[in-house]
Amino acid sequence: MAHDFLTVSVTGIQLVTSATSNGSALPVDSSGNVPRLIRIAATAPASVRIGFGAQTSVVTDLQVQPGDAVVMSTNGATHIAVRQVSGAGIVQVSPLENLG
Repeated sequence: MAHDFLTVSVTGIQLVTSATSNGSALPVDSSGNVPRLIRIAATAPASVRIGFGAQTSVVTDLQVQPGDAVVMSTNGATHIAVRQVSGAGIVQVSPLENLG
């Protein structure tokens, strides 16, 4: 049985959350391309949105909880936006190299 392991070859990004949306370009993989998959973790509950071009996160977007990292497909999206749910925190995004 083959095992798939997460590989992170380049540094990710960190975004500080607040009551207003904060956005950035997604980190690229070791080839300089938008990765197929990203891992998102948060120090406090955060609403997260990815898309093409600048994004604005709203409270009804995907919620990431502390201790529950999310691995998601970018589907070619280029940007991410984050917003606090109840208190400020940090959202960390890592590009993944070799999953499925």
